[in-house]
Amino acid sequence: MVSEDFNIEAPNYLSKASEVLIYARQDSQCIDCFQAFLPVHYRYHRPHSEDGETFIVVNNPDLLMYCDQEFPILKCWAQSKVAAPCALKNKDICQWNNMKYKSVYKNVTLQVPVGLTIHTSLVCSVTLLITILCSTLILLAVFKYGHFPL
Repeated sequence: MVSEDFNIEAPNYLSKASEVLIYARQDSQCIDCFQAFLPVHYRYHRPHSEDGETFIVVNNPDLLMYCDQEFPILKCWAQSKVAAPCALKNKDICQWNNMKYKSVYKNVTLQVPVGLTIHTSLVCSVTLLITILCSTLILLAVFKYGHFPL
């Protein structure tokens, strides 16, 4: 679940931090295990002048748990409360417990390729040339095969 004003296509330098809520499902092979899949989308970054790579740090997620009648055995720890939607398709707000956990990695650092600033004029001119060529071909096809009632 992502906030409504989230723009996935905005470049990194025009984006603000956002939060994504992912609801875990119980693992069918393990009674006490849950699975969650995190969609990752690398934002567009500004081109670099020297190397064609940038590093992105993905911080460890917060693990939230909601205690209700489904978990009578578990104790709900009196830790910090976080307000979040109760379920993916339910817009009601519940108080979740922010759980502490032992992380395998401190943070994940991703190496992402980016463009080089020396290629800017080449990329712009080729893009403009292809745009003009395709627009011309579309106009020629419309005038050649189009039927215009007058």
